[in-house]
Amino acid sequence: MIYELRTYTTKPGQAMVHVKNSGTLGRDIRGDNYGKLVGHWVTEIGPLNQSMHMWEYESLNDRAEKRAALAKLDRWQNEYRPANGDAIIRQDVRLMNAVVAPKAPASDGNIYEFRNYRLRPGAMGKWCAAFTGALTVREKYSKIVGLWQSEAGQPNEVCHIWAYPDLNARAEARGGAAGDPGWQAFLKEGGPLIEEMWSTVMLPADHSPLK
Repeated sequence: MIYELRTYTTKPGQAMVHVKNSGTLGRDIRGDNYGKLVGHWVTEIGPLNQSMHMWEYESLNDRAEKRAALAKLDRWQNEYRPANGDAIIRQDVRLMNAVVAPKAPASDGNIYEFRNYRLRPGAMGKWCAAFTGALTVREKYSKIVGLWQSEAGQPNEVCHIWAYPDLNARAEARGGAAGDPGWQAFLKEGGPLIEEMWSTVMLPADHSPLK
């Protein structure tokens, strides 16, 4: 499988316009026939005015074929795109391979944290092995939604998503993990492999499969 994360930066106050159009008109036109929707979120803390949606494809060729077919749809060109055109000022695309395939949280009503790290060149394999080896320790405090490594868009990047009932639960989980000797051992090994780190708190859209 290949995963595509599309991040649309909108004019201030317009992110929900894109989210609403995607969940109504967009879903009506494309459904999951042109890529399977994994999740759709709007940013709450971090970069603002962003709509982030993730799609799953069987392969890069499958993605290319389905996006080409979608672009030929009359309703997509003449209804959906014009509905969003004035709101969007920038689009960013990441193509990623799953290290830990996405899985839904045990319950709905969550906030989501998207964490993306730029690693030192050549450090991808070592960092992923260390992270997955320590994941059972980290998941004592909260469960991961998914982990990906970049294929295109951002080189040497890993992205992971976590779900929490609220921000207080996030703080508690991260505090507990930080004090765990097993996680401290991972940080000692994996930390030096990271060059830059970012964190974005997101809220799921009503139509997002991941709630």
